[in-house]
Amino acid sequence: IIAGIKNPFGVVHAGAMLWFADVAATALVLGPGNPTEDMKGFPLAISLNANFLANQPDGALKAISTFVKKGKIVSVVRTVVLGVEDRLIAEVTTSHVLSK
Repeated sequence: IIAGIKNPFGVVHAGAMLWFADVAATALVLGPGNPTEDMKGFPLAISLNANFLANQPDGALKAISTFVKKGKIVSVVRTVVLGVEDRLIAEVTTSHVLSK
């Protein structure tokens, strides 16, 4: 964990954790390939719900995203953020709509 994502208490800032989960969820919905500027079909987050359950001052974080619902236009994704020894750090549910 780099110092730039820590809060004044020395653990991961909630915003950084939410960003990490959102990027993982977006990558899942996007699928293979690389996004490009102004591309059609980029999955835009329209709803985020986060439960921050723990935190840590050091060590790696891992995000695992799975579909709750994979839709043609709207998809819902559950992402868990795990810390050292796979400790559950956060559980985030996001909804994404494909851009036009």
